[in-house]
Amino acid sequence: MLTVMKFGGTSVGSVEALKRVSEIIASCKGNVVVVTSAMSGITNFLEEAYSVLPFKAAEVAERFEKKHLEVAEALLGKDNMSAFLKEFESRMKVFTTLIQDDSSRLNDPYYMDNVISQGERFSSLLLSHQLILMGKDSAALTSEDCGIRSEGRPMNGHADLRSTEAAMGFMIRPYLDRGCIPVITGFYGVMENGKPLTFGRGGSDYSAAVIANALNADLLEIWTDVDGFMSADPRIVKSAVKIEEMNYGEAAELAYFGAKVLHPRTIEPIRMKHIPLRVRNSFRPEDCGTLVSHLRRPREGLLRSIAAKTDLSIISFSSSEMAYHPDIVSKILSMLSEEDVTLYSVSTSLSTVAFLIHNNDVRKTLKKFNGSNDPNIERIDIKSNVALISCVGDSLLSRCGVSAEIFAVVKDAHASVQMISEGASDVSLNFVVPMGRVTDIMRMMHARFIEGGQPKETE
Repeated sequence: MLTVMKFGGTSVGSVEALKRVSEIIASCKGNVVVVTSAMSGITNFLEEAYSVLPFKAAEVAERFEKKHLEVAEALLGKDNMSAFLKEFESRMKVFTTLIQDDSSRLNDPYYMDNVISQGERFSSLLLSHQLILMGKDSAALTSEDCGIRSEGRPMNGHADLRSTEAAMGFMIRPYLDRGCIPVITGFYGVMENGKPLTFGRGGSDYSAAVIANALNADLLEIWTDVDGFMSADPRIVKSAVKIEEMNYGEAAELAYFGAKVLHPRTIEPIRMKHIPLRVRNSFRPEDCGTLVSHLRRPREGLLRSIAAKTDLSIISFSSSEMAYHPDIVSKILSMLSEEDVTLYSVSTSLSTVAFLIHNNDVRKTLKKFNGSNDPNIERIDIKSNVALISCVGDSLLSRCGVSAEIFAVVKDAHASVQMISEGASDVSLNFVVPMGRVTDIMRMMHARFIEGGQPKETE
């Protein structure tokens, strides 16, 4: 039995949390591989520090070092610091050199990835040495040590699964064969040229899924600060309940469209090999969390969960030639891709194609298209401050009248639907509403379709 266990920033964010996590790891049966995020707050600190480098490099290094040493002394005790300090000082030397190197900052588009991925190198060290103190054989390893291969653009990389599997089989198996617990840095991989490339914020979940895929793990556990997937965001819907079981498709839809439990890319590497996933709360290890797999028991009711992604805008491109020249849409998509604009939904008509994007991407998108002077694009319209609601349930496309039931609730909430996406997935129906109506719609839908339940369908 091989279990890959990933722990998020809050799970390793304090002395008490690190001790709790170590107990969880030590109690796991069989071989274990651990993946860790940076301590909570550290990645934010490094992002902020990036803007003042290299001018305040000494101050940044001092604060970074002090934070981790204080935790190490409280965690390990001064009498057990010798072995830790040897590795710590080696990594601090690399970190200090990195943030002092002005030439790297000026000439390397991946420099920021290198800086903000440094936190994981030190949280993994803390956790590994705590396990050693508990009598476990453990090693703190970086993504470079393990052969996690990444490719893509700065701050938005993805793993090369095939080359990662080949490298990790060679580099990690010897540790497992001797019963050692590798504690591996999450959040980033390494390109062919040896430079770090991050997987985006929250990317340690994805790192863990990539490692589970590479090692053909029996189980992936994502340990965070919530009990699992919920029927809605409990901060919005107080009566939200934990979902015991989900399939890969449902979890992927919720992760992409607003549920902040998993990084959106986490599901695909494990779905490829049917590796089950459990999302669990490191502060409540007695709770079994949510199980995600390719099979699950059927459930009565129309919907299983409702999620929302806010602060979005609809950008519409109009052209009288749109229907007769599909290459116009292709060009628009290509230009959006060049700007790394994430598309959450697409809708078309005879002369218009509309995309749902984040508010933060509107300005650079308009700048890109206004500068292109494409004669085929006759008009660009923006509708800002909208939100996407994603309704996830069983076989929504095969159930008669689903859309009517859902949109009846939207009508009762006195909201208008700005955009609809249905048919691309059998488990979700997504639609766009004004930002100001999101809370009411989610609460009303949860009350009707999840708390109240639905009658069984008759044949």
